[in-house]
Amino acid sequence: MAAVGSGPEDLARVRFDTVSPEETLRSVTEWLQDNGPFDAVGVGAFGPLDLESGTITTTPKLAWRGFALKKNLEDALGVPVVVDTDVNAAALGEHCWGAARGVKSFLYMTIGTGIGGGAMVDGRLLHGRQHPEMGHLVTPLHPLDREFEGVCPSHGTCLEGVASGPALEARWGKAARELPAEHPAWEHEAFYLGFALANFIYAFSPERIILGGGVMEQGHLYPAVQERVETILNGYVAAPPIIPPEQPHCGVLGALALARGAGG
Repeated sequence: MAAVGSGPEDLARVRFDTVSPEETLRSVTEWLQDNGPFDAVGVGAFGPLDLESGTITTTPKLAWRGFALKKNLEDALGVPVVVDTDVNAAALGEHCWGAARGVKSFLYMTIGTGIGGGAMVDGRLLHGRQHPEMGHLVTPLHPLDREFEGVCPSHGTCLEGVASGPALEARWGKAARELPAEHPAWEHEAFYLGFALANFIYAFSPERIILGGGVMEQGHLYPAVQERVETILNGYVAAPPIIPPEQPHCGVLGALALARGAGG
């Protein structure tokens, strides 16, 4: 989390472990109260979320299921609290201060411990009945992964189940950071991300795609994914540029932008 003024240059950061809801929020609210006052607070949270109430719903973090994040923060702090998904917050941070400045339609995805995505379409973050869960898109299985059951507890071989950091480790026996650039894992990764992004391009027509997260610290993945997307699209529509984020704390910056919009 962070206290911020006008932008990235004013960022003051502190990190708390995500433990029980009560203990985590106690640490957060105490820090905010010691460093306030604040007019509003923005939160980019893991989900799934009920965006209207700001309640965490069917998260794998069982202790957090049904936790009224927005209400508990507002009761503790006495100021408006705006809650959105962590990936929507990251997308908003990149839109305001990063790789999506001046872009009205783009996609931000994080590829790491989990996979999630936030989309901005015509200048507005995409919401719906709940919020997009792009990490659980169903993709074709790589021909050499037919026996791989995936790691998603809900869907097995959805995108997160086959292309997240834990999926790479389960499939190949080593963490992503330990796999050399020539390892076959990366051809599989480009395969999965390529199909997912091609589907999102058809659905949302983004001007650019920003890929962040720990798995994407493998810089050789960007051209491999770009090539795979272009192959899948096969000239039917143009592939947008697929690029890294510019802001290392884009999620925190997006939470700032959420708070700044709390009054209107």
